[in-house]
Amino acid sequence: MKYSKRLSSMQESPIRKLVPYAIDAKSRGTKVYHLNIGQPDIKTPKGFFDAVKNFDSEVLEYAVSPGIPELIHAIRDYYTTYDMHFNDSQILITNGGSEALLFTIMAVCDPGDNILAPEPFYTNYNGFSQCANVTVKPITTKAEEGFHLPSKEEILSRIDPNTKAILLSNPGNPTGTVYTRAEIDMIAQIAKENDLWIIADEVYREFVYDGLEYTSFGNIEEIEDRVVIIDSVSKRYSACGARIGSIACKNTGLISQILKLCQGRLCVATLEQIGAVELYKTPTSYFKEVNNEYRKRRDVLYDELMKVDGVICKKPTGAFYIVAKLPVENAEEFVVWMLNEFSDENETVMPCPAEGFYATEGLGRDEVRLAYILNEKDLHRAAILLKEGLEKYVTLKKSEVLAGSEA
Repeated sequence: MKYSKRLSSMQESPIRKLVPYAIDAKSRGTKVYHLNIGQPDIKTPKGFFDAVKNFDSEVLEYAVSPGIPELIHAIRDYYTTYDMHFNDSQILITNGGSEALLFTIMAVCDPGDNILAPEPFYTNYNGFSQCANVTVKPITTKAEEGFHLPSKEEILSRIDPNTKAILLSNPGNPTGTVYTRAEIDMIAQIAKENDLWIIADEVYREFVYDGLEYTSFGNIEEIEDRVVIIDSVSKRYSACGARIGSIACKNTGLISQILKLCQGRLCVATLEQIGAVELYKTPTSYFKEVNNEYRKRRDVLYDELMKVDGVICKKPTGAFYIVAKLPVENAEEFVVWMLNEFSDENETVMPCPAEGFYATEGLGRDEVRLAYILNEKDLHRAAILLKEGLEKYVTLKKSEVLAGSEA
């Protein structure tokens, strides 16, 4: 039997494809510290569970396709705290930020079109685009420069007649980069001058450190008709399993187009929406505590990484990820080795190879993404294991090269 080229050409998730090696390690009695996936251990606000528990109805009905009004109102009110003002008809509820991204790409691109995205980027940007027969054209950024954007001229050189949008996350996944106001303004100018959409993935909006100022694309009035804001409760409220995302856009024509897709998939789960209403009522003190916790975790992991000769990375200023260039040729082989061959006191650690976060072939082969989502004690232990494993692996590879040259 034949399979579609659409899915045959789609890459596996670099975040999840090595999980079987972790399962095997655990079956041997090895404890694995997971730094490969952005699943926080922060407690989900209790209001979510209380709302679901207290739901009282004899029939669990379909919700309306745009999303229940109570949740749309809650999201609208949330945006006002960032000086972004939407009306109810400009917000759609989706099955996580993933569906929001897929629906938006389908709405602004035809098959054969392309979108620009700074690489490394969230790996599913590639997957969702491939599903829609759309290509991601990379804007390469570098670890040595903190993954900040290149010049306007370099970005303009990537645009062709089939370019329809610029897609970027801010703060960045997987880089943890927070774009400056100057970078935001540059992208806004490029989009306006070249009639492009801006798909702004802002699910890590709350996670900005070191006193940096955060600017949303939703705060740039002159491009409000071409900005699509992708959002989610997953990381903001540590509610990844709820699968509640949203699209906010002041271009009501685009919202009307995306609503067709929302109607086609009928609705987002009713109970999760009811629970999410309460999440958006969470006091701002929650974010202050969580932000401080992630900042401490970042410092623990970064400080240990910097003790290893040959590791290159700038301290990230947002989200909860670090992309680090390692002194290895193939980071995926290193991760597999860590799970198959390395342990200390029956413990090991699982990073995520970063090659799958790039569109340019060959880039990221020597890089890993690390998610600092464990509690401080476990993260410190994981950081030490990573340091010890990396040093042992580098020594082993040097010995193999030396033995090969003497043979």
